[in-house]
Amino acid sequence: MALIDLKKKEIYCKIVYYGPGRSGKTTNLLYIYNALPDRFKGKLLTIETKGERTLFFDLLPLSLGKIKDLDIRLQLYTVPGQAIYKPARKIVLKGADGVVFVADSLRIRREKNKESLADLKEHLFEWGVDIHEIPLVFQYNKRDLASMGIPILSVEELQEDLNKDLNAPYFEAVAPKGIGVFDTLKTISKLSVRYIAKKYL
Repeated sequence: MALIDLKKKEIYCKIVYYGPGRSGKTTNLLYIYNALPDRFKGKLLTIETKGERTLFFDLLPLSLGKIKDLDIRLQLYTVPGQAIYKPARKIVLKGADGVVFVADSLRIRREKNKESLADLKEHLFEWGVDIHEIPLVFQYNKRDLASMGIPILSVEELQEDLNKDLNAPYFEAVAPKGIGVFDTLKTISKLSVRYIAKKYL
């Protein structure tokens, strides 16, 4: 649920990067954070867990304009992907206005992608949110691994596994190089802002 700060004339839009462990959620946020000028972003906060990190920062994307004279400030979060952190993922998802599902293109991670999406649906349902209604964008990460001879899933397979019923926008990505990173962010930002404007204002 969007937070409104009337004193600062800002509306906060929460976007959560979700997906299996080591799919590239943290890499996305770090690339975005490092690419932005300081005046547009808040402090990067990190919660360390064993082998995983949960990151958070907020940014002020001028390209999104305003909603009823309120500046839009995005809050970007990652969730820890490993199975043992399921309760933490549920907590981070609370109040989300949009979700980016970062899928791992590695063929050996196919079932992990499916399990993570089922986990996302479950947590959203527990918060009273239908996955078909919340803004959602898929990012199919690690597309460069095929050129190294590493078996990866085709986009068609990823679509069949994850996006067949949801029909959400998707992007191919190579997060460490920034490929697809800002395309994903721009799309989820626009969808989330529309969602907030329609639902709350």
